[in-house]
Amino acid sequence: MDVAGKKAIVFGGTSGIGLAAAKQLAALGAIVIAVSRNPNKAGDDLPGGMSLKSCDVRDRDALAKLFEECAPFDILVSAATGGERSFGPFLEMDMDGYQASFDKLWGYANVVRFGTQHMSEDGTIVLVSGAPARKAKPGQVSLSSVGAAVEAMVRAVAPEIAPRRLNVVSPGSIDTPMVSLQGEERAALYEKATARNLIPRAGTADEVAQAILFLIQNDFVTGTTIDVDGGWLLS
Repeated sequence: MDVAGKKAIVFGGTSGIGLAAAKQLAALGAIVIAVSRNPNKAGDDLPGGMSLKSCDVRDRDALAKLFEECAPFDILVSAATGGERSFGPFLEMDMDGYQASFDKLWGYANVVRFGTQHMSEDGTIVLVSGAPARKAKPGQVSLSSVGAAVEAMVRAVAPEIAPRRLNVVSPGSIDTPMVSLQGEERAALYEKATARNLIPRAGTADEVAQAILFLIQNDFVTGTTIDVDGGWLLS
């Protein structure tokens, strides 16, 4: 796919991985609509061809309305987390928090369910899971469960929506604004998290966005997962 002149909607597109993907698409000439619950997070330094909208992917009515307003379009990307996520040992876990972690899955399901019908037949969708989906570290039960569900959904849904394509990118530890720590505390967190990786550093949002762009542009890839994890799965 040549993305120049194509219309793309990027959920979670005002921060981190989603914002990086939105900017890379815009730089290649795509018409990009970046969507999140708080569009102001994107800041003022936006490339030409990129606009902002507000929507919660968990609100099906609002999401359906947004798709109708933006239709037709060619590219869907979702990096929206959906809501809060629960961490910690399973036997000590707050089960309401564990259940709420699946808002990410439901948000993705809503995006695919209500967005696909407004896409061009050669359209493409990319979602974002995470390395814990296939190799969880202690305390990552919720991340693993949700990520694995996202990847399973992609494999199940891709054959149903063909010839449109559906894929997923699975990042490892990525340095994004989702982590609120700053300075030495932030550096120490990422150093500890990636110490055993084959590439012992945190990845960048742009590195994950490059994989998203690959899945958008390569017309011979569907129903699969691309890992951008610094060797997380092999460590």
